[in-house]
Amino acid sequence: MAIINQTLVTEIILIGFTRDPTINAVLFIVFLIIYVVTLSGNGLIICIILTRPHLHVPMYYFLCMLSFFDLSYSSTAVPRLLMDLFSTDRIISISACVIQIYVILLLEGCECILLAVMAYDRYIAICQPLHYPVLMRWSICHRLTAMIFISSFMMCIFPSIFTPVVLCGNKINHFMCEILALLTLACESTSSNEDVIFSISFLSLFLPFLLIIISYICILSSVLKIQSAGRAKAFSTCSSHLAVVGLYFGTVMLMYFGPASQYSTNQEKYSSIFYVIISPLLNPLIYGLNNREIKETFIKMIYKTNALPPTH
Repeated sequence: MAIINQTLVTEIILIGFTRDPTINAVLFIVFLIIYVVTLSGNGLIICIILTRPHLHVPMYYFLCMLSFFDLSYSSTAVPRLLMDLFSTDRIISISACVIQIYVILLLEGCECILLAVMAYDRYIAICQPLHYPVLMRWSICHRLTAMIFISSFMMCIFPSIFTPVVLCGNKINHFMCEILALLTLACESTSSNEDVIFSISFLSLFLPFLLIIISYICILSSVLKIQSAGRAKAFSTCSSHLAVVGLYFGTVMLMYFGPASQYSTNQEKYSSIFYVIISPLLNPLIYGLNNREIKETFIKMIYKTNALPPTH
């Protein structure tokens, strides 16, 4: 969102959660643990996929991208949050605030489109397995990667540049710069901004979600026709993706669909915790626990590190 600073507002004050030092200390420990586990889990998945040639296939390529987005997502907000928990000022400059908003919007769009691409990958693998090597060859994967970034920029960043906001205040009830929270500081009516936000939400959230639903309806009809052994493997692969989709899209849709004039700062602040902090934590756990290849590769790495032969 473009910010036109005609009101001498040069910095934003983030209220955060509380001023109680005891509660802040507890929150610091909790969020620090979450952040360390997020970095470790997503970093481990990226490391496993990049260093194991047998995982160099489109499904794990997109999973690696998802972990990268989750790492970036979490690192955009959590380090600042940890610092602010022990700060009395909690001040962020307008420029830094706008950059944080743009980065979060871009990553949100990228992750939504990526989850739709991952659903398409599973659809091709299960419903058209003979065509998979052609339809999901590496040149196609690279084009899909470019499409993810370009589409996210065009849908989430580009429209907001042409809907500037003039700020009349500098204090938001949030732990990070978030577009809906910033609109509460607007001097004038935000109806045009609300229309832009709804359009962005429809394009970047609802359409990918609809494509995912259609893909899994086709997948479900195909899975029910195959034998029980293959059915169990297909369900195991898809259940991880559906869990991530439900967690991510559920919280983000509740937040962005609806007019900003009905924005509840406390409600949205706590909703942001789920898609910015909790979701990047759970994604590697969900995929790691449900994916046999990743679990086996991780166990082999542990045994190799300890110089012990794996037991069968």
